[in-house]
Amino acid sequence: MKQFVLFAVLALITVSCGTKVPYTTAVRDEFSLDSEEKLRQVQFYISHTIILNQMNVEASELTTQNGALVASSNSQSESVIIPAGTRCIFEGFGDAGQILVRFETGEQRVIPFTTKNEGASIRRYYLDADWTASGGAKLNYGGNTYKVDLTRGAPRAAHLEVIKKKLEKTKRKERIVKGLKV
Repeated sequence: MKQFVLFAVLALITVSCGTKVPYTTAVRDEFSLDSEEKLRQVQFYISHTIILNQMNVEASELTTQNGALVASSNSQSESVIIPAGTRCIFEGFGDAGQILVRFETGEQRVIPFTTKNEGASIRRYYLDADWTASGGAKLNYGGNTYKVDLTRGAPRAAHLEVIKKKLEKTKRKERIVKGLKV
């Protein structure tokens, strides 16, 4: 009997564990996640690392009092690294139907994700950057424009994931009949 109880507990634990799956239109429809209220209760994750780089260069040329030419430049760079598996929350819907997610607090610190027009009925929500911008893909984040680093990570493949659990409860009752005596 003790072995049966132990087996039942182990079976319940293994069945209730969740796995990360891509957040797709099929998952959205299966769980009726069509409103902002419902999406705010879902924990999202990012599938691949996203690296955003910003570089500001200020250059100036001056002439000193004794006629020498001085060229000076100041550069300042900032990188935002979002590792694969980082948790994020739903913030709202974008103008073109994108899903805006937030990885950190702060004004305008949201990243858009949208489905690709691949023709399939089950579509993932991928990172939505301006992939055709001159000088490389660009993304607005925190009120600044960042260049998406295409050499590190896999930003084109980055999509939203959710943990999907399957919980099955089975109740079983067992008794041993000893029989009747005359």
